[in-house]
Amino acid sequence: MDSSSRSSVRYAVAGMLAMAVAMGIGRFVYTPILPGMMDGLGLSASDAGLIASANYAGYLLGAILAAGAWARGHERLLAMGSLAASALLAALMGLTGELASFVAIRFLAGLASAFVMVFLTTIIFMRLAQAGRSDLQAWHFGGVGLGIAASAVMTGALHLADAAWTASWLWAGALSAAGFLVVLLLVDGDKVAVGRPQAEPPLPRNAALTKIIIAYGIFGFGYIVTATFLVAIVRQGDAGPLFESVVWLATGLAGLPSVWIWNRLARRFGLTAVFAAGCVVEAVGVVASVSLGGYAGPLIAAVLLGGTFIAVTAIGLQLGRELAGAAQRRALALMTAAFGVGQILGPIVAGIVADRTGSFVAPSLLAAFALVVTAAFGVAARKA
Repeated sequence: MDSSSRSSVRYAVAGMLAMAVAMGIGRFVYTPILPGMMDGLGLSASDAGLIASANYAGYLLGAILAAGAWARGHERLLAMGSLAASALLAALMGLTGELASFVAIRFLAGLASAFVMVFLTTIIFMRLAQAGRSDLQAWHFGGVGLGIAASAVMTGALHLADAAWTASWLWAGALSAAGFLVVLLLVDGDKVAVGRPQAEPPLPRNAALTKIIIAYGIFGFGYIVTATFLVAIVRQGDAGPLFESVVWLATGLAGLPSVWIWNRLARRFGLTAVFAAGCVVEAVGVVASVSLGGYAGPLIAAVLLGGTFIAVTAIGLQLGRELAGAAQRRALALMTAAFGVGQILGPIVAGIVADRTGSFVAPSLLAAFALVVTAAFGVAARKA
């Protein structure tokens, strides 16, 4: 392996670890820790949904702020600072027990994860493009699955040790800090020329693009319900804490190769068709999580959720860029906003419905319906 290839692999690994810390752990470790928090603190499903939505609101704000030109030339500093903040904020969750504090901390964690996503992804993708190794981008997105899997192993070990939910947050912080240090060593301080932002034309009057933007917002609502409450759903089934970690591990492991697999399918069948198919597959998993008893339902849900949501998110953005012509940045900003609104509403609505009905069956079926509607918009966009 020549020096250029080694450098490309180094940056791909750095991106994977950064996504594991900021997204797989920073955003989604809440899912396996949530049942313990609900039991230990008496949190309602509505409370849990509010905390989750605060994180997604922070992510939305962070994505909007990161789109500005103010950060040009400071991408590495902002990315590393945000990665360190993600580790610190995870640990702080284990040092409080107040709902207002949880909401504030998770909001800031969402902001940090968005900065890592935008600024470090910019660095990693530019490095890979310069080396002609854009094929390694799938490693980068696979980091979300890696972080989910790592958090599952962590929470499982802590369950075996009979540790409190607070320990899970403290260890999540420690694990994130270790990942941050490795990324800091792998990503050097040389500035990357990311280009001066150019004025873009207005978005094209394109019916297909409009449908995809709407679909992306609905997808944000549909996927996040199960991504937030899957382990809480398993807890209601009384399968045991260790099985909860097994389900979350299956989610992460399925997510690791998902972008690579779905991208290969997209090259053969087209982005729109694969976007719609991924939503239908995920809807099947969401229904399975609440309709099949025992161990089968949650495991099927885990594999189908992990195997789709990261890839569909990435493919949706690719599709938006493809349809936007010269207004790609405008399209991505609008899609991110639509997606963010869906993510914020999903946990709030699901929590309220779960409290009123006494289970997650109704909100999960609502989420599955949203995913089917998303797929329908995708098919309509293909015909537009």
